[in-house]
Amino acid sequence: QFVQQWPPTNCRVRIKRPCSKPRPLQYFTIHGLWPSNYSNPRIPSNCTGSQFKKQNLYPYLQSVLKKSWPDVDSGNDTKFWEGEWNKHGTCSERTLNIMQYFQRSYAMWKSHNITEILQNASIVPHPTQTWKYSDIESPIKTATKRTPVLRCKPDPAQNKSGPKTQLLHEVV
Repeated sequence: QFVQQWPPTNCRVRIKRPCSKPRPLQYFTIHGLWPSNYSNPRIPSNCTGSQFKKQNLYPYLQSVLKKSWPDVDSGNDTKFWEGEWNKHGTCSERTLNIMQYFQRSYAMWKSHNITEILQNASIVPHPTQTWKYSDIESPIKTATKRTPVLRCKPDPAQNKSGPKTQLLHEVV
């Protein structure tokens, strides 16, 4: 599974500890590439293998990952990449080494650019604009030839009464 996240939702639902930047990125970023999760997108798996070493990532790859795969929570990109590799990337070691895993993730982000796909469908995530699930799913399915799973989270800023608005959080 390839998972992209919408940083403004990620930051908005964090009640106890705010995100690292006051204004989160306004484009979808990589949350992870999870080779072990192909059968159930809702259940993450843990694998074990070689440990992450930042030195294994060429400087150019590190620079593109800072844009495509930043840690929007704490701002510690390297620690985020390490966690994703150790938890998920190691599941791919029979096929992809650490460098190839991050290169593949970046290539998928470029070729499955959710921000661009939605903009082309005149959908730009905004706190006061709402869409139906199918409005978001359809252009992604058309562009990627895959049916995405959209993960949403309730808006904590809403008062307690009535149905909560769901905020788009991730596209799988």
